[in-house]
Amino acid sequence: MEDFSNIINWDAVQTQSDSFKNQTPFHFAFIEEFFKREFYEKLFETYPKIDETWKISNHPTKTQLVKYWNGIGPNEVVGYENDPQYSEEWNKFKRYTQSEEFIEKIREFSNIPVNKLKFFHFMGYTKGGFQEPHFHDVGPSTLVFMIYLSKNWKKGDPGGTYMASDTDESSIIFEPYNLDNSAAVFLDGPKSAHGVRLITQNVERRALQVTLEGYSTEKGWTGKKY
Repeated sequence: MEDFSNIINWDAVQTQSDSFKNQTPFHFAFIEEFFKREFYEKLFETYPKIDETWKISNHPTKTQLVKYWNGIGPNEVVGYENDPQYSEEWNKFKRYTQSEEFIEKIREFSNIPVNKLKFFHFMGYTKGGFQEPHFHDVGPSTLVFMIYLSKNWKKGDPGGTYMASDTDESSIIFEPYNLDNSAAVFLDGPKSAHGVRLITQNVERRALQVTLEGYSTEKGWTGKKY
């Protein structure tokens, strides 16, 4: 059995469990020092370069960059295969997110009955990038992790995925203030408004989206498509 003990700082995750479970108007939390620092530094060093191979989503409501695992497309469920274009550390973390241990620890943290990895892809924002506040309302057991790998981010600068009580930026209730080895996690339900403020500086916001959801062979995924 593969040893994954050097990856996640589970103590840091569990300290935010009560915050996640008790948060209103929807469940969310912010976790600092998400990865164990040595492993994080290797992920940081080998984060894929933002270049022409990334898919650009230009839309009146958002401008963002996405790079999918093994070249799959938007809303395609990620498989179990490694992707040789990424480092061993990135492949190891992806394998871990599909392990029983990882899923069980996330269920313990959240009390949400997730049991399978659905999405695993890199998300980037550069100058001019943004996403207006919006709801997905995917379902009752869909957890989204936005994991940040951006150093020297100034507190108060836009770039983190904020949580809001409605679909306008005046309703923001929380915005990540530290994008260096941190994660914003939320239950993607009917009240889960979120977005990214317009980035005006010449910077790269580097992140990874990990989505976990309930799944059964009889009924499929518990959530609807985005």
